[in-house]
Amino acid sequence: MAEKTGYSALQIALHWITAFLIFGAFFSHDVMGKALEAKIAGAGSGLPIHAWFGLGALAAVVVRLIVRFVQGAPGVVPGTSPMMAQAATWGHRLLYLLMFAAPIGGSVAWFGGLVEVGDVHAIVGKTLMIVAVGHAVVAILHQALANDGVLMRMFKPQP
Repeated sequence: MAEKTGYSALQIALHWITAFLIFGAFFSHDVMGKALEAKIAGAGSGLPIHAWFGLGALAAVVVRLIVRFVQGAPGVVPGTSPMMAQAATWGHRLLYLLMFAAPIGGSVAWFGGLVEVGDVHAIVGKTLMIVAVGHAVVAILHQALANDGVLMRMFKPQP
C-alpha cells in the first residue's frame, strides 16, 4: 500500500468543522462564569451556546480520531528534517490532548457545578487557542516559505 500523501474529503471536512466549533466555543466563553454561578445558585437553566460549541467540538474530535485510525493520515513532507518531523508529531499530539481536555473539563465544570474546574478549563481553552493559532501559522509558513503543499492538504482531498 502506498504511503498516504493527503487527507480524504471527510478528514478535511472534520478538520474545518472542528476548527469552527473550537473558535465558536472560544469566542462565546465570556458568559460562562456567570452562567455557571447562576446554575449553581439554582437561578440558571439551559445549556449556553458555548457549551453546545464545546460538546460539538468534542464529538467532532472523537469522529476525527476514529476516521484517522480507519483511513490513516499522511506522513511528513519528504525532505522534512527529523527535528521538524518530531515537532509536527508532538504538536499534533498536543492539539488532540487539548481538544479533549478543554471540552471534558468544561463538561465536568458545568454538569458537576465545579467552579474551580471551570477555572482550569478556561486556562486549557486559552492554551488550545494559542496552540491552534500556532498550528495555523506554521501551515501558512510552510506554504509561503517552503511551498511544500502542507497547507493545501487541508483544502484539496487526496484522490
